[in-house]
Amino acid sequence: MTLSEVRERLKQDIQEAIFAKVIGIDASTVEIVGLNPSLGDIIRIEASNGEEKLSMVISVKQESFRVSPFGFVEGIKIGDRAYVQSSNLRIPVGEALLGRVVDPLMKPIDDAGPIYTTTYASIMQEPIDAMKRGLIDEKFKVGVKSIDGLLTTGIGQKVGIFAGSGVGKSTLMGMIVRGSQSPIKVVALIGERGREVPEFIEKNLGGDLTDTVVVVATSDDSSLMRKYGAFSAMSVAEYFKSQGRDVLFIMDSVTRFAMAQREIGLALGEPPTSKGYPPSSLTLLAQLMERAGKEEGKGSITAFFTVLIEGDDMSDPIADQSRSILDGHIVLSREMTDLGVYPPINILNSASRVMNDVVDDTHLQNAMKFKRMFSLLKENEVLIRIGAYEKGSDPELDEAINKKQIMEDFLKQSPIDVVEYDNTIENLADVCR
Repeated sequence: MTLSEVRERLKQDIQEAIFAKVIGIDASTVEIVGLNPSLGDIIRIEASNGEEKLSMVISVKQESFRVSPFGFVEGIKIGDRAYVQSSNLRIPVGEALLGRVVDPLMKPIDDAGPIYTTTYASIMQEPIDAMKRGLIDEKFKVGVKSIDGLLTTGIGQKVGIFAGSGVGKSTLMGMIVRGSQSPIKVVALIGERGREVPEFIEKNLGGDLTDTVVVVATSDDSSLMRKYGAFSAMSVAEYFKSQGRDVLFIMDSVTRFAMAQREIGLALGEPPTSKGYPPSSLTLLAQLMERAGKEEGKGSITAFFTVLIEGDDMSDPIADQSRSILDGHIVLSREMTDLGVYPPINILNSASRVMNDVVDDTHLQNAMKFKRMFSLLKENEVLIRIGAYEKGSDPELDEAINKKQIMEDFLKQSPIDVVEYDNTIENLADVCR
């Protein structure tokens, strides 16, 4: 045993000897006295029933501190002992994670055996320094015609997918994962139904996880697991980015992540703001999303975050805050879903803020013309349907009416189809010719 290993062992033994005691328990947090920890420290509680429960320090007062367990508070009693496990939460990362389905602590949940890795990373890390961010000037192809053609994304871009429940977010996520050419894909399923996990893997990903890591924290997990599941998945993506690789990061959903922080914040007495969200919920969004991007001298993380719009209300505080942080937004329309148009992307309400920097002038002009014709059809839809519009009154509208069917065909795509980028650009040019 080396001298450094002896020192670490002695340090650990000293920490083990110092313990605190539980003095209060509520629905989701535990109050402890007897130590002087920092926010984010990991505490191990030895429950009276023999269980060991890992928890994180979320609030510190002069005399006591509060922790939130990664599991649940059931089984913990007043007087139970608590020990400092570590100064921050670190998770194992590495190539061994590829092809696996794990929880936020990187424990496998796919019955494929243990994961062996010697590299560890902190789940809370600083976002990319503003002056070290690379310019987004390369196309990120996703194999979805309406996105590649009309809302072209770039490598290192952060994009939001906004939709109500049951509109098709998961289906579009699967299309993007299958259609992208990223060598590494990290999928974070946060706060969703447990049934959706195997369904998403088998139906939307085709059961192929060769170059993919899936991090899962379902709706029945504790609020802390749901909150840090997102940060854990981002740390995994950052590990591969540090090796110079381009990573696709997809998270479903930001709203469930914010709800987890809402539960924690309200339990700590934070004041509720719009829709009951405390200020910390909105602050965490930037801390997570700004970690994605393109970094000079390293790789990139191109991120797609789904945002659940309650009641299809785009003024929802989480949707509004997310839209202000992200580099683009894709809005899914329930109306288009009802009409059988998949993927139901509302191209008029969606935008990519980097499209001008990654496509050529011809492509950009064709995309603008397509949107213009589609907008004219929407504006005059009622007049056209009741026969009040006379052909010849507006040449632009006449062209849009003549091309209505081929424009709708361009927007439609089977969930199992992947369309090559060059074919998409050719189809778009044919529509606008």
